[in-house]
Amino acid sequence: MKLEKRPMNNSLISRSTVAGMTAVLLAGVLVSTGTGAEEPGSRPNVVLILTDDLGYGDLSCYGQTRYRTPGIDRLASEGVRATDFYVPVPYCAPSRAALLTGRFPFRNGMTRNPHPGKHDEIGLRPGELTLAEVFKKAGYATSCIGKWHLGHTPQFYPSRQGFDEYYGILYSNDMLPVRIFENHKVVENPVDQNLLTRKYTARAVRFIEKNADAPFFLYLPHAMPHKPRGASEAYYTPDTPDDLYADVIRELDWSVGTVRRSLEQA
Repeated sequence: MKLEKRPMNNSLISRSTVAGMTAVLLAGVLVSTGTGAEEPGSRPNVVLILTDDLGYGDLSCYGQTRYRTPGIDRLASEGVRATDFYVPVPYCAPSRAALLTGRFPFRNGMTRNPHPGKHDEIGLRPGELTLAEVFKKAGYATSCIGKWHLGHTPQFYPSRQGFDEYYGILYSNDMLPVRIFENHKVVENPVDQNLLTRKYTARAVRFIEKNADAPFFLYLPHAMPHKPRGASEAYYTPDTPDDLYADVIRELDWSVGTVRRSLEQA
């Protein structure tokens, strides 16, 4: 694993655990819940991309000048660039639960992070209504690709919360054992985290292509740039090993651009 060793760059806007997560809506900011009155093909496809620990000061559309993020910048220039964004809790699982349910952590029951090493059996209650369940009820295909962290035991798997399919790590990538699940089965152990962004992106493209003729909801919560950070050979710059963070962000930007092109082609 190529680990970042450089100190925090204080010129960037500070990042606090998950309070700095950036959510990007692609291909339709107007979400239809499917009342049955729409004409065929009128319901927008929805892609929700979540990055773990990314701060807006890491993106060139917010003034970052050390490297460029053209894929995300395009979304900002053609859509909405938020200058104020709040989450109810400055750490992982409760924020994700709030994002998917629209309910505060003390209401949805997710008030702390599940940890496999502590044999936690906590998670988002199956009775909570999620975005995926709303979309699924409206006839959408649904997929979660990436970091779940809303329960890693079977009763809390994404399939219990409205997702037709799942591919990714069920908790944070710094928690052991790091294993990739496909639906309910382990398909990769150990995991080369340098390839996570690339693998998640490929899966997202596959899902988009498979559902090109039907409405779909894709939830794509990336592991990066949460530590331990990793970038594929296409983006890792060995000549500047102390700048791994920039490599990781540039690859995430590539992922956003790739998903965008896949939507346009489909």
